[in-house]
Amino acid sequence: MHVNNNKTFNHIPSKYTFENLRCVTTEGSRHYVTPDGDKYFSVTTVTGHKKNAFFAEWRRKNPKESVRVTRRGNHLHSLIEDYINNEELNPKGDEILLFKQALPMLNNIDNIHAQEVPLYSKLLKLAGRVDCVAEYKGKLSIIDFKGSTREKRVSDIGNYFQQATAYAIMWKELTGQTIDQIVILITSEDGSTQEIVDNPINHVASLRQTIEDFQNLKVQQQHAS
Repeated sequence: MHVNNNKTFNHIPSKYTFENLRCVTTEGSRHYVTPDGDKYFSVTTVTGHKKNAFFAEWRRKNPKESVRVTRRGNHLHSLIEDYINNEELNPKGDEILLFKQALPMLNNIDNIHAQEVPLYSKLLKLAGRVDCVAEYKGKLSIIDFKGSTREKRVSDIGNYFQQATAYAIMWKELTGQTIDQIVILITSEDGSTQEIVDNPINHVASLRQTIEDFQNLKVQQQHAS
């Protein structure tokens, strides 16, 4: 099925050079190696660590669905990235309906500063790749794209807010630009879409607590081994 781009997105040349970060897996977790040689945990590993056991068990019990959901998410992200890059789209598979549902939200994006670039923070000692840094309805935002099977309860996605807040801190630390808001865009197979906009300052405390809890967990695991 062919999709015609109905918007041309403006891209802002960055004054900052985003250096590639080497990804390594040690101690059973993903790390990124910074240009200074520091090794930081992946932000998704840290913010999602409380759910890791649950999802690992779910994947074990639902291997086919796990593969399908992972593929769906990867394809959806690639399709959104191509759309925002003003490239021709020829989507195939489960992601097409999710993408079409998301179009009204995606068209609120403009003046893109970065897509899928590596970010890191010496303050947080975290690193990762941000989905999108752009203006959303005129405000500079960290924008995170999510595909889902069904509508999410906001109370269940605290890790999404923490992840986006971490990227907002990284962006400020690396570029000097303040992020005005974090935006979580969710498109689901049940036909629902969710546009969740918040101020990153509201999630700094919970992010710091999650980082501390993760560090304590690692210490306990080391003592137990």
